[in-house]
Amino acid sequence: MSYQNVISAVVRALAAETINGAGGCDFEPKVQAAKQKGEIIGKEAAFLMDCWVFGRLHKNLSEDHWRHLVAKYSTHVDRKHAAIEELTRLHRSPAPKRFRHCAILTWAMPKLPGVDGKRSTNVLPAAWYEMDNWSNEPHPIKTQERWRRDIRKALDGEVDKALVEAQHILEDEGLLVANVA
Repeated sequence: MSYQNVISAVVRALAAETINGAGGCDFEPKVQAAKQKGEIIGKEAAFLMDCWVFGRLHKNLSEDHWRHLVAKYSTHVDRKHAAIEELTRLHRSPAPKRFRHCAILTWAMPKLPGVDGKRSTNVLPAAWYEMDNWSNEPHPIKTQERWRRDIRKALDGEVDKALVEAQHILEDEGLLVANVA
């Protein structure tokens, strides 16, 4: 199996831990069942590869890069929220802590198209997306917009760096379509 691009590989790998009911990349039972039938093919092979990529990326990426990818792309709610909390704690900005947290949270869980963003179960209430609710202190709107823009720009930059590192890892393993002959 190979991936079309690094983002699809990262998204599939991070989603693999939520595919089974128990959480985590619990591929052992699936592999054992597939072995009894013969060769591991189809969905089981793809799931096994996604779990392997998850482990490879988690092991080889820096904690900071991993944290940014989990916050942006993970579907595992607890891990995503833990990564968001860590980013809030570590991110440096002149914005107040609550503003930073809300900016990072809405970056990681953007409002999606559709009626009240209901295309996804991982969406925040509408009030979370209004910057006026992000601070108890009154700040000029231009200042709030600058803080939000700078925070998102920094986060996107870190995600880009993490994706470049992930791409190097996947290329070394020959898992991207461009590497398939």
